[in-house]
Amino acid sequence: MRLDKFICKSSEYSLPEALALIEQRRLVVNDQVVTEASHQVHQNNVVTLDAQRLIPRPFRYFLLHKPIDMICSNIDEQYPSVFNLLTVNRPSELHIAGRLDADTTGLVLITDDGHWSYRLTSPKHQCEKVYKVELTRPLSADAAQRFQSGILLQGEAALTRPARLQVIDPYYVYLTLTEGRFHQVKRMFAAIGNRVKALHRQQIGSLSLDVKLGDWRSLTTAEVKSLAGDNESQSIAITDAANPTNTPYS
Repeated sequence: MRLDKFICKSSEYSLPEALALIEQRRLVVNDQVVTEASHQVHQNNVVTLDAQRLIPRPFRYFLLHKPIDMICSNIDEQYPSVFNLLTVNRPSELHIAGRLDADTTGLVLITDDGHWSYRLTSPKHQCEKVYKVELTRPLSADAAQRFQSGILLQGEAALTRPARLQVIDPYYVYLTLTEGRFHQVKRMFAAIGNRVKALHRQQIGSLSLDVKLGDWRSLTTAEVKSLAGDNESQSIAITDAANPTNTPYS
């Protein structure tokens, strides 16, 4: 984590205040004065401010059921932000791990743990995301094979990674992806001559959507570690019992 962000996560200082503290040479990392805000602080580092050790607050991890016509942004824009649904302290410290378009519903993960969210969104870690897709035209007979072989999207040079299609009926399918290119689901179906009418994300990794539309909950420690996809303990220190839906979580 960057030193300036570490200060904010370990105190009530704002980012501008944290930058000023660093410039004033009041931050010491492992017995060395650090004057660069971008200095990377690691889990085993000792960071002090005016000789007082800074201990970061535990990371936070939330699951939210995104409604249509809301955006995955920290601020309102053309549509309201999903953060309006999340009643927690210091929402500005949080970010979304894998955004959804305004017209897409479903599972959204929100956290302040950048390492964890990177593992979910980086294609090299192959975290599966499952979408329910409604189409405007019947699915072509060769669609599943074409998706498995990779699709060349307009304006790109590399094929998409292999994707799985599970046909519900000619107009409804489940699509499983391990990457998240720009508007990827819509562009994949457009490339085979079809069009997405409605899109809903049902699952990320082993985690399935289990709250009502517009509701949210915190993840359990077991869920967080499962989604991380490895045996790293990192500094995951959260409550084992999931937070009740829509209960404030500091």
